[in-house]
Amino acid sequence: MPRDAVGILLVSGDPYLQEEAKRIVAAAGGSLRTALDVADAVHGWDTADVVLVGSDIRELPPRRRAPTVLLGKASESDGLWRLAAALGAERVAVLPEAAAWLAEHLSMSGSPDPGGAVMGIIGGSGGAGATTTAIWLAQAAAGHGVSTVLIDGDRWGGGLELAVTADEIPGLRWPDFAETRGSIDPSQFRDSLPMAGGFAYLSWPGTRESVQIPAADAVAAVVDAARRSFELILVDIGRSGEGLGTLAWDCDRILLLTMAHLKSAVAAARVLNELPPVDAGLLVRGTGTTSVDAPLIADTLGLPLLGVLPEMRGVAAGTELGRLLELGRRKPVRRFASSVLELNGATQ
Repeated sequence: MPRDAVGILLVSGDPYLQEEAKRIVAAAGGSLRTALDVADAVHGWDTADVVLVGSDIRELPPRRRAPTVLLGKASESDGLWRLAAALGAERVAVLPEAAAWLAEHLSMSGSPDPGGAVMGIIGGSGGAGATTTAIWLAQAAAGHGVSTVLIDGDRWGGGLELAVTADEIPGLRWPDFAETRGSIDPSQFRDSLPMAGGFAYLSWPGTRESVQIPAADAVAAVVDAARRSFELILVDIGRSGEGLGTLAWDCDRILLLTMAHLKSAVAAARVLNELPPVDAGLLVRGTGTTSVDAPLIADTLGLPLLGVLPEMRGVAAGTELGRLLELGRRKPVRRFASSVLELNGATQ
């Protein structure tokens, strides 16, 4: 619990959201003030530590910071993400399912340490190489002494662990968190994960068996634990609506990866429209013989170009054999990853 009670402002005229917020804030040890509408909230907006906005609020007061969390009901969850994007909300809490996560989030809001940085990676089209890139970035960060965890955000991807290593490394996978309720101890979380290439990773199992799927509040608890356990959290978001609707919203920054082809760039533009309102940058894979160059793609998408991933021979075979970490030690890959992550002492 924080030393001082967190000042929380709720802006909502919905009785259900008001009661849920009152109960959750009490559990978090915070101090709640409720405003029925935007006009009533103006004077306390900027002085509150946390601003919660109900789904009944459709516009914000002028020149005020974006709300911290958008609250909504399970019955309206499909529209909550669009509303959150329009309002610029940092997080979405679907109640009552996300009550435990929200209480933990509010408790942590009083801490002076915001935790590690969460960076998401998503492919603009299928086969762009987002998983490969995420692995190499995690490997590079760990090689520079940054405590790093790589999170597999695509349960339809076959299991990130199969590309990381050919060995069966003991540790927890996503299904092991299916029964999680409330917060996760950061030390226990860090120690429970498998490691390869100097970084920890949380993967979906690379097996054919059916598995339990963690609920949204369990996923949020995992991300919060990762923030408190590691300096850098890399998330391979995946291109499913599930990943875009949950893990993408926990990211502080998102890297959009596209191939240097017209069709891939067009697909990337569509993915960009679905991303939450967070800082984003562009990675481009392969140049030379392609007809579209990286700066042109970046200019068209309106994103800063953060790096160009060189084409590497043996990537497909390395993925199948769990040997991507061997390729990640090559000089062009290390130079690319160090530049993207702005690591000191980048390999020349």
